[in-house]
Amino acid sequence: MKKHIFSCLTLAMVISSSALFAQTKAIAHRGVWKNSHLPQNSIASLTAAHDLKLFGSEFDVHLTKDNILVVNHDNDFYGIDIATATYKELLEKKHPNGESIPTLEEYLHAGKKLKGLRLILELKTNKLGLERTLEATTKTVEMVKKLKAEKVTDYISFSFEACQKIHEMAPKANIQYLTGDKSPAEVKAAGINGLDYHFSVFKKNGTWLKDAHQLGMKVNAWTVNTAEEMTNLINQNIDFITTDEPEMLLRVLKK
Repeated sequence: MKKHIFSCLTLAMVISSSALFAQTKAIAHRGVWKNSHLPQNSIASLTAAHDLKLFGSEFDVHLTKDNILVVNHDNDFYGIDIATATYKELLEKKHPNGESIPTLEEYLHAGKKLKGLRLILELKTNKLGLERTLEATTKTVEMVKKLKAEKVTDYISFSFEACQKIHEMAPKANIQYLTGDKSPAEVKAAGINGLDYHFSVFKKNGTWLKDAHQLGMKVNAWTVNTAEEMTNLINQNIDFITTDEPEMLLRVLKK
């Protein structure tokens, strides 16, 4: 009987240890682009994230002048301002690999085919103001629902109001706030179930990561590009790390 109890305890410890090891998951920042020499936020860099067997790939969504949702990090696409340009005007430029700027619809269609990869959708703040940002938010959530991509899509934004709007439209969605100016309790009270702060914020506010976990929230840190910072966050049992160096993060996670 004692031997059986000992075996069960040993198995429980192994399972617990394995769960802890697997807790931190790797997210590619703008896809896998740096070491693959692919354009950021391209469908090719999204596919590369899947090929690397990462947990997720982050990408950025903007709204054009004529209300088309497109995927690009910067406010401009090779010199063309997205917020004040039409989609047709954006098609005048191409990524170095020949891709045009992807629409959100195209990006989600491609992402849904990459089984096992979560799509981390950042809703960008629109330079034309909050009203336009919230228009983009509404259209984005509607697009995710239209394409039945809810099960593979998580949302992040620097706009607190956009996060609240997403929660209003999709109460079951995973949403993480990016700015880093609010405590876990403040974010949780707004119905937002996660934090996604720059790693320096967790250094400055030493209890926030633990506080968020105690509130049942998921926590990500961005953009973590050194093995030292990765290890520090992994040792604190952070849920996710977003990085430009996913290959490095995978190596660190295996140690």
